[in-house]
Amino acid sequence: MKMRKMRLVAAMAMAAMVVSMTGCGGGSDAGAPAEGDAADATSYNVGIMQLVEHPALDAATQGFQDKLKELLGESVTFDVQNAQGESTNCTTIATKFVSDGVDLIMANATGAVQAAAAATGDIPVVGTSVTDYKTAGVIEENDAPGRNVTGVSDLAPVDQQIALLQKVNPEAKKVAIVYCSAEPNSIFQSELAQKYLTEAGIEFKEYTAADSNEIQAVITNAVGECDTVYIPTDNTMASNMEIIKNVTIPAGISVITGEEGMCATGGLATLSISYYELGLKAGEMAYEILVNGADPAATPIAFVSDNIVPKYNAEIAEALGVTLPEDFEAIQ
Repeated sequence: MKMRKMRLVAAMAMAAMVVSMTGCGGGSDAGAPAEGDAADATSYNVGIMQLVEHPALDAATQGFQDKLKELLGESVTFDVQNAQGESTNCTTIATKFVSDGVDLIMANATGAVQAAAAATGDIPVVGTSVTDYKTAGVIEENDAPGRNVTGVSDLAPVDQQIALLQKVNPEAKKVAIVYCSAEPNSIFQSELAQKYLTEAGIEFKEYTAADSNEIQAVITNAVGECDTVYIPTDNTMASNMEIIKNVTIPAGISVITGEEGMCATGGLATLSISYYELGLKAGEMAYEILVNGADPAATPIAFVSDNIVPKYNAEIAEALGVTLPEDFEAIQ
């Protein structure tokens, strides 16, 4: 009986020791982080630099944020900065992002991506709303950027836009190509437009503004000499479509724009890609870089070709007394 009592006491003591060890985390997995928690705990700080505020760029930024939030949840934070159309502000913002040590820079529009590329050769840069990265001087080739910069192009099908122009105005004889001379990608698109207009046998003339202060005079001159206006994706023009509308509608001139946001605020018709989808694609690229270690230098420039449909501004169509083809979709 005495021996049995001693064994019971020993067993109780051993049980107490095990409970004590378990409570301290020694010898049990109960207090250890679950598998995968270490990865979930990783946080990413992304700097977003947008050149200027207008609907197209706003949509691209929103798409980018939505996609990264979907993929990374609460582990990603954004520092969103708008340069208000000033190149000096782009430089200041890019320098700040580098100083802050962000994990990645999303540069929205050509001026933004140029400033980011100039500020750092180490931090990954993903661009969006940039027509031609090589023309912008930030990559070597579309298939192999060769630097810390990659992104998504907003190059619209210029040949199809010229075909749309002919459909909207079959009697077009002289087209004004209007853009900001300070935007390299607008020059690139103008050259394409000239090629396709030449092939169509339509005369054209370029009209350029150095900045927003010159737009009213330039567009007034253009509508005095031409019967149709074509404006490619151009940030300066996009931010001043109200001025353009106030000149072209009284003159009875149709304006074909390079993207939907410009058309919604001052154009008649467009054949545009979705800038929100550009942002989504840029977000996917950023995720691959941040999480899966993709190298921007080896990540080809992406293009978005989905949801390209002819659209028109119903208000301006009514003001001009124009009836658009049935396959054109009114911008909501």
